[in-house]
Amino acid sequence: MNFKPFSKKQLATLCWWGPDSPYRERDAIICDGAVRSGKSLCMFVSFVSWATCNFQNASFALCGRTASSVKRNILTPYLPVLKQLGFKVNYQVSYGKFTLEIGGIKNTFWIFGGKDEASAALIQGMTLSGVMFDEVALMPRSFVEQALARCSVENSKFWFNCNPSNPSHWFYNEWIKKTDTKNALYLHFEMSENPSLSKEMLQRYEKMYSGAFYERFVKGRWVAADGLVYPMFGDSCMADCPEQCEEYYISCDYGTVNPASFGLWGLTDGIWYRLREYYYSSKREGAQKTDEEYYRELRNLAADLPIKAVICDPSAASFITTIRRHGEFRVIPAQNDVLDGIRRVSEVLKSGKLKICRNCRDSIAEFSLYCWDEGSVKDSPRKENDHAMDDIRYFVSSVLFKSRPSSVALAAKRGSR
Repeated sequence: MNFKPFSKKQLATLCWWGPDSPYRERDAIICDGAVRSGKSLCMFVSFVSWATCNFQNASFALCGRTASSVKRNILTPYLPVLKQLGFKVNYQVSYGKFTLEIGGIKNTFWIFGGKDEASAALIQGMTLSGVMFDEVALMPRSFVEQALARCSVENSKFWFNCNPSNPSHWFYNEWIKKTDTKNALYLHFEMSENPSLSKEMLQRYEKMYSGAFYERFVKGRWVAADGLVYPMFGDSCMADCPEQCEEYYISCDYGTVNPASFGLWGLTDGIWYRLREYYYSSKREGAQKTDEEYYRELRNLAADLPIKAVICDPSAASFITTIRRHGEFRVIPAQNDVLDGIRRVSEVLKSGKLKICRNCRDSIAEFSLYCWDEGSVKDSPRKENDHAMDDIRYFVSSVLFKSRPSSVALAAKRGSR
């Protein structure tokens, strides 16, 4: 990896614990701000360098939302950097750890995922000399506090980085707003402060997001999500249907009491079009439909097209079973992270990679009604006018983003029918 000169904040992240640093007596460092602002690489290199300079044969924890995200976002891109710096790296995937050795100093780094409240049990009983949390705002408070409680070794320190979330978030209120009482160094990063990003790349990110996602991921601000979920949706996001497509999928949000929404998607010249849709509200029509009746509507929507797969609401177990029993379509349970899905839909709408054909009246109507729940302490859309929105989100997350890794911030350089 070719390094470019570091920014002042990146240098501060790298050196804050050093003997000549004015921050050397702090117990923790917090780096928050925009994506691609150069936080992760500097923090990771700083974390392992501090561990090497201050401990021998000690244990540390490297935590992410999942162990897989730690591997994807930290280990895969940055372990080669440590090798460049002279470290001997022994990564033992099956044990969930890696060891680093240089100049006769050797330490062990354990990998943990903190995706839910039950994750706190994973780290209980350990004795740690330090812990780094990558994207701490995605982790539950119980997991983070359990990991901090494990750092009982003298001179242990804590390392946090994250992108901003809702200002009601526990980490914002308990750590960022209390950096003095926590004896923590707080560094706020903006995307423009990453010297490895070109002007063209900065402009690309400026155009990629809107609303709360723009404020958080580009400006690095802790703001509440309010108003329409997709404020960018307008005439530019709609189109006439192409005559022929290269690939076809169907996405389904299943409902019996609640409405059911199915969308037929086609790919043409790198753009995915919602070609047709089926939308049924039992309340509006005065009658519920069975799984078999919904399956017949699915077949009608598919017509004679070569459907590659049906992306289905993962909670619709009985409908998934019905589709599979008929053996006509390959069915895939959808990825269902709501906030990630909304961010992804926003991105492809703004970039022009997703278009809604003008005949899809129900989904177009929902785009104008789908709002954030302003009374919620967490970011969540209101549970109404959301059924086409859900099936669109399933499709985007499961097809357009199925092989994409999460963003990494660098501070230096069906079968057929």
